[in-house]
Amino acid sequence: MADESPLIRSLRAAVAAAPGDVPLRLHFAELLLSEGRHDEAVAEAAVALQHAPGDADARALMMRAMGVPPVAAPAPATERPGPAVPADPATEPPVPADPATDAPAPADTPAEQPPVADVPAFDWGAAEQQVQDLVGPRFLEDPQAADGEGGAGDAAAWDVDAPGAVRLADVGGMEEVKDRLEAAFLAPMRNPELRRLYGKSLRGGLLLYGPPGCGKTFIARAVAGELGANFLTVSLSDVLDMWIGASEKNIHDIFETARRQAPCVVFLDELDALGAKRSRTHHSGLRNVVNQLLTELDGIASGAGNEGVFVLAATNVPWDVDIALRRPGRLDRTLLVLPPDATAREAILRYHLRERPIEAVDLGKLVKATEDFSGADLAHVCETAAEAALLDSARSGRVRLITTKDLLGAAKQIKPSTEPWFAAARNVAMFANEGGLYDDLLAHLKRKRKL
Repeated sequence: MADESPLIRSLRAAVAAAPGDVPLRLHFAELLLSEGRHDEAVAEAAVALQHAPGDADARALMMRAMGVPPVAAPAPATERPGPAVPADPATEPPVPADPATDAPAPADTPAEQPPVADVPAFDWGAAEQQVQDLVGPRFLEDPQAADGEGGAGDAAAWDVDAPGAVRLADVGGMEEVKDRLEAAFLAPMRNPELRRLYGKSLRGGLLLYGPPGCGKTFIARAVAGELGANFLTVSLSDVLDMWIGASEKNIHDIFETARRQAPCVVFLDELDALGAKRSRTHHSGLRNVVNQLLTELDGIASGAGNEGVFVLAATNVPWDVDIALRRPGRLDRTLLVLPPDATAREAILRYHLRERPIEAVDLGKLVKATEDFSGADLAHVCETAAEAALLDSARSGRVRLITTKDLLGAAKQIKPSTEPWFAAARNVAMFANEGGLYDDLLAHLKRKRKL
């Protein structure tokens, strides 16, 4: 801001560089309050309370910034001592003398002190104890408690995770996705006798695509859990290197690690970045990365092939993936992961509200109000409602619980992040559906009447 002093600008930059430094943020808020910027001081104190909910200094500062009268007898230990300022004899008023002793009377005699109003202090400790027993889901119906913990990661190279406890049963709703995974991918792997009878190799490739934030990575981990396989995540930062030939070697090493750790699921996250269309790539290094990825998917570099290596990939823009990666024998099966259905939305909302102080939340109304919301959108709804209740409690000095009204209000403020994706995917499904690659997307758009 143009009217800010250099000290405020410096402190603002320091707070931005260290957002978790509560004393520094409170010092900055004190400076804002001294310059009359009460709203900014309230905002900084609220952020400090998010980092340190039990900080008495942050609460006291927020009450002063909001104009709440001070309590009757503040404890000296909770006050921030300011620098001592020496008195100026030229500007200090004369101290009246005591007629009996002809000596200056004390400046803080009871007669000269203004009366202190007897304002009852808000007992934050008692309020926290009351809310502590209420934390947890208190829905209108009996809550379901289901927690799954993944397996501990292995210390090997490329961070191969051991088989986890996450299963498809832990994925709320999305029955259509589970059925297609079972029929196209999992059933042949679970029946080795039938697989040998029909000549099915213990390998496979599956491409998950859909709007961002809808759980493609979680589904990939669930598939690894169903197969009892190790899990190896590969992203662009794991592959690209500044030296010529190093990126291709990284891809080879990743697949060699997966072959040694078989059965292993190799999860290629953001496949459009790793395997972009070579016709649109002008840099030879990126083209060589795609070529090496094709070689590893075929298992040419290994004498035993990719037996026991299952390749899963995820992307938001499958139309930007090189067509050779989707050739039969590579990532030849495609699965559309849509926004969570009603059952999945309820499970996601329960998860994000499980440790927040809520009161009689009507999940039925909230599920209806969040249609087409992604999992990330639902988490944002819960976070926004919690912020509103927190700020209201800070301003009023009374702790209150998160209600259905807070959550519905947050849902109205947030637009589904999936809408722009479906707007772009609609053109692809209508005019670039060669070979029926996006028939499932086209069917969904017709059901939603978005064509």
